[in-house]
Amino acid sequence: MYNLLSGMRVIEGSAFVAAPLGGMTLGQLGAEVIRFDPIGGGMDHKRWPLDNKGNSLYWAGLNKGKKSIAVNSRESEGREIIEALICQPGPDNGIFLTNHPPGGAYNFDKLKARRKDLIMLNVLGSHDGTPAVDYTINCALGFPFATGPRGGERPVNHLLPAWDLVTGSMAATGILAAERQRSRTGCGNLVKLALSDIGIWVASALGHIAEASLLDKNRTADGNHIYGAFGHDFLTLDGKRIMLTALTKAQWRRLKIAVEITKPVIEFENDKNLNLDNEGDRYIARDNIVAMIEPWVASRDYSNVKNILEKAGVLWGPYQNFTELLKNDPRCSVKNPLIEVKNQPEIGSYPMAGLPLRFHDLANMPVKAAPLLGENTDEVLSDILGMPDHNIADLHDRGIIGGVVVSV
Repeated sequence: MYNLLSGMRVIEGSAFVAAPLGGMTLGQLGAEVIRFDPIGGGMDHKRWPLDNKGNSLYWAGLNKGKKSIAVNSRESEGREIIEALICQPGPDNGIFLTNHPPGGAYNFDKLKARRKDLIMLNVLGSHDGTPAVDYTINCALGFPFATGPRGGERPVNHLLPAWDLVTGSMAATGILAAERQRSRTGCGNLVKLALSDIGIWVASALGHIAEASLLDKNRTADGNHIYGAFGHDFLTLDGKRIMLTALTKAQWRRLKIAVEITKPVIEFENDKNLNLDNEGDRYIARDNIVAMIEPWVASRDYSNVKNILEKAGVLWGPYQNFTELLKNDPRCSVKNPLIEVKNQPEIGSYPMAGLPLRFHDLANMPVKAAPLLGENTDEVLSDILGMPDHNIADLHDRGIIGGVVVSV
């Protein structure tokens, strides 16, 4: 975490991945991010994975460093509290991040009437406002047909919610860009960011749309091969699986030497009139290259392979499940400044990742755990909205707000 955005206050009304990730990114850059949820929690408060006590590790992971208030927004008094927070006066206030449906209780026109320079970023499913989630978007983008084993008849979904993750990062970027405009011109803005647009943007950036348009060609599934270059998985003598890649001429040279295939490669090139120093030719010959390398890897145990590849400077990596990543990989340990072991209230202590950005000349602040639901309700209403204690107590009694007592 850094104090780069210290003083900025962002109100977040969100669920699931994209918007919470955007808010957490801003929070880990130093902004004060206040998330509001219904009393008892929203639709993602108990989303899997859960710990043994039923606490959502997912919710804790996406809300690190934020403040949490619990408000009954079905009541007009609850909505008024949220609107007052969103439209709070001050040059660093008036920023709202949400994936609530447009036109609902917290629509831009209504809020702008209270604060003319309001910045609101609304994460949508599709650009026209129709609902969509990562998984309904991904299936329509072509990627599942290019994922999975070669010759497979069915599309293959993947675990990673890629469009949610890119949208979350883009949401933080959009808010910072709008805030920069406001600081220069005094004008706020409504920023719309659709998951489907993100997916199409990425497909365009990677050349998939141009390939379909110009060549009338679809990318097809090719197992664990890397498209357009050389990369594939291999199994060691003791059953460990590794990934070997060679994207550049220098990487290919080092790989050939390490796995002792220089001579057969020359013979193959002469026979097929290919130059495997060329990235495209390596892809054409990918199955042949795999056949050359497989016996070398299969005849050695993992530790031996690891030592040879690392000494030769080969670009490679082990296949690991999440538990193996945690136990064996120093990049996912406190040896990496990204990781700190922190206590998450009601869950326990475990490694948490801070902000991946590294600013050379700035001090990195400790990672902050996620709040408990409603942990900061009283604090926010008192310190920001200036409510006296008896009014806050009355709101609690009438079920307008909720909160928790954090045990130390």
